[in-house]
Amino acid sequence: MTNWQTTGIDALWRIESPKIVAVLARMLGGDVGTAEELAQDALLTALERWPTDGMPDNPGAWLMATAKRRAIDVLRQRSLHARKHVDISRELEEAQAANDLDIEALDDPVGDDLLRLVFVACHPVLSTEAQVALTLRLLGGLTTDEIARAFLVPEPTIAQRIVRAKRTLSERNVPYEVPRGEELAERVSSVLAVIYLVFNEGYSATSGDDWMRPALCDEAMRLGRVLAGLLPQEPEVHGLVALMELQASRLKARTRADGTPILLLDQNRSHWDRLLIGRGLAGLELIRRLGGTGGFYALQAAIAACHAGAITAEQTDWPRIAALYAQLLEVSPSPVIALNHAVAVSMADGPAAALDLVDGLRGEKVLQAYALLPGVRGDLLDRLGRKAEAREEFERAAQLTRNARERETFERRAAACAG
Repeated sequence: MTNWQTTGIDALWRIESPKIVAVLARMLGGDVGTAEELAQDALLTALERWPTDGMPDNPGAWLMATAKRRAIDVLRQRSLHARKHVDISRELEEAQAANDLDIEALDDPVGDDLLRLVFVACHPVLSTEAQVALTLRLLGGLTTDEIARAFLVPEPTIAQRIVRAKRTLSERNVPYEVPRGEELAERVSSVLAVIYLVFNEGYSATSGDDWMRPALCDEAMRLGRVLAGLLPQEPEVHGLVALMELQASRLKARTRADGTPILLLDQNRSHWDRLLIGRGLAGLELIRRLGGTGGFYALQAAIAACHAGAITAEQTDWPRIAALYAQLLEVSPSPVIALNHAVAVSMADGPAAALDLVDGLRGEKVLQAYALLPGVRGDLLDRLGRKAEAREEFERAAQLTRNARERETFERRAAACAG
């Protein structure tokens, strides 16, 4: 198989695997572990057959059909152990009828397989860390390494979380359904965190050759909107949706034709999606009416709105952004948020004012392998004219990142400081 074919199948799998796992999990009564295994079997079959038979006209449908057949085989085997032969046919007919459901339909959000999958993976029998890791694996189709980079923790830790999470769900017979009432409210925060991380992985890919994975952004926004339909009075759900829409409005302006990144201040703002911006701003107005402007996602959406409202980079209201980040730090203290706050301070008050803030974060354990810490510090040193020091920081950032496009950006900055 050629490199381009392998790359194409990998990209296809990123898009199709969450849907396949979600459908199989429904067929198998919420057995997400077996569902993922069967989905992987379908992928292996494709890798064996497509090089000689050729890729089908609709490869996603081919993978889905192959995986469904394997799920029906599993149901048949289970039935053989538990039922008489006359009952097997009825169960298979019911399973096949369930297969005919359109998982893309949004008319009945409770019936959305992907949303069910998120809530199952976010069941309270799992720790928050396990909930997020498992859903990123099942929903985003991410590798354990990519999830580890998103969490800034070792890969074996993530692998153990995922294995234990699937085992726990199976042992506890967690139902494959969207919860209701008080149970639904309790699990919303975990679901929001999952959707947020899926979006972020699409917006700034942690590894690979692409700066972004727009399909993940689209899926996260879709799930967010479905959740907003389920919980129309919950400000933070609308806050996350507004945040994602405002951020996604910049996707087309974030790369050049050859895929190289364009940073925020250098983007052509006429390429920003005004429809998405309008939706995001409308979401913020709804949040205001619901009285939830001080929430974690609502504050970030307000920051994104500051950028969206600036016709030029020079007109950005950086003092307000810095103030909003200060509020966000009070709501959710985090070294990563503190680093973003320092960037805003540098734009509002100058690089010298922010350098002390960044230096104060260098001892944070969670940031030791975070490429943006030396990247931000390098930018501040560069703006202060301390070129040699800046070059060292950019080189360190290039070594830390696993994203090829981001590495190229840091290397260019380092070279510019050397010149």
